Amino acid sequence: MAKEMTTVRYVYGIAAALLLGGSAYSMTGGTLAGQEAQNAPRPVPVAGAPESFADLAARLQPAVVNISTRQEIEVQRRQQDPLDQFFRRFGVPNPRGNSEPDDAPVTRETGSLGSGFVISPDGYIVTNNHLIEGRGGNGGTVDEVYVTFPDRTEYEARIVGRDPDSDLAVLKIEGTNLPYVNWGDSDDVRVGDWIIAIGNPYGLGGTVTAGIVSALHRGITGFGAYDRYIQTDASINMGNSGGPMFDMAGNVIGINSALISPTGASVGIGLAIPAEAAKPVIESLRRGEAPERGYLGVSLQPLSEDIADALGLPKERGELVRSVVAGQAAEAAGLQRGDVILAIDGTPVTPDNTVSYLIANTPVGATVPLTIIRNGERRTVNVRVNQRPSREELAAQLGSPEREDGGMAAEDETPVDGGDALGMTLQPLTDQIRDALRLEPGLEGVIISRVDPNSDAARKGLQRGEVILRVNRQDVRNVDDVDAAVGAARAAGRDSVLVLVQRGRQPARYIGLELER
Repeated sequence: MAKEMTTVRYVYGIAAALLLGGSAYSMTGGTLAGQEAQNAPRPVPVAGAPESFADLAARLQPAVVNISTRQEIEVQRRQQDPLDQFFRRFGVPNPRGNSEPDDAPVTRETGSLGSGFVISPDGYIVTNNHLIEGRGGNGGTVDEVYVTFPDRTEYEARIVGRDPDSDLAVLKIEGTNLPYVNWGDSDDVRVGDWIIAIGNPYGLGGTVTAGIVSALHRGITGFGAYDRYIQTDASINMGNSGGPMFDMAGNVIGINSALISPTGASVGIGLAIPAEAAKPVIESLRRGEAPERGYLGVSLQPLSEDIADALGLPKERGELVRSVVAGQAAEAAGLQRGDVILAIDGTPVTPDNTVSYLIANTPVGATVPLTIIRNGERRTVNVRVNQRPSREELAAQLGSPEREDGGMAAEDETPVDGGDALGMTLQPLTDQIRDALRLEPGLEGVIISRVDPNSDAARKGLQRGEVILRVNRQDVRNVDDVDAAVGAARAAGRDSVLVLVQRGRQPARYIGLELER
């Protein structure tokens, strides 16, 4: 068995420990294992706090397994001992017996320890992708995966399929009449419901913890189709990843996947992938297919307070289109940069129901109406949803952003006064500046040559060398265009404007800026 390994990741500056774990006790007596799911329907428990979780835990633990992995990875050779050179120079055998050439690769064994649960009597197992993902950044998988049941029976598993976007994976072991559990309905779960989690924290072995559902639709990254977790105060620690979360009827309502903690240990903020989001992915992987996932082909920004004020819209009600990918569904439907998507097929876009989530869960090929605001007018656009490209294809579409130093053009360029209302000094974007900053040929806008350190622009992070492309949804090609847009905003009684800014070849972003008085 691979030795216990632990992994910690950080979310929003907080250490979000990726949970690894899962083991349990064997089933004793009763119906033959595998003939009936461990969580087959039983009398519904009395509402409220149970006297004990013991009966439920004893019934469910046999289907929860430990996942361990092994992998040989290449590591950097330690610094060469100067004596080695001396021995080789005079033909003296190395006293350590090391006859390997200097450039011979050095490897070491690594692994991970986590949890999983059996979903069929013939040995299909659900776990997290990060447990079986290869180290070294090559996007591959570990060399070996082992599954250990509570009675210490061990199997070598093969990887049937994995999906990095949802952090889910399916394994298969060769067995019959294995204890297994069925899925529940996470859509019926309410905040305050009791739950139990079973896993393998810190490699200790099968461990049961209990708590309540603390929150639903909890986001930890702010984007993505799977950024919707069930939050619980049940103790979730490193080692629990891939283990199941059960309701009081014994149904699997989630897959424990992460925790938020400043220390790496449980502080009562554990996160599980909801069953309703996991089931379609798992079924696709079992069939050997890539999960179907809808895709628009847009880059989006949430309507933060400053952006919403600049647009005269309520905050956190909709998302702003900052770019449109060529050849994808959004472009075909006529969506434009600067549009605000308010609803998809009648469902309002909110922090809980993001565009990414709603579209990802729309059938590929379906045509859905999008309610948008363009230039202050509400309208409807019909979009035929495409299949989401792979990560590699998406990276190729978006390109590799370059880090720019923000330096300005030649010293003899004289900045033009303008943009005073925005707290910045602006100047025309010339070919010389484009070349110096390695900007895209033909990029139009005005360049920021100075930012008042006391301005709202400075507080929002704008810097010298960035290019302003638009002000209040109007393209700007010179400083007069900026002044005209600011004047129109003042005439309309606005205290702020929406500015589209690009740094180097990074994606453009929208910022709401207060107007200087």
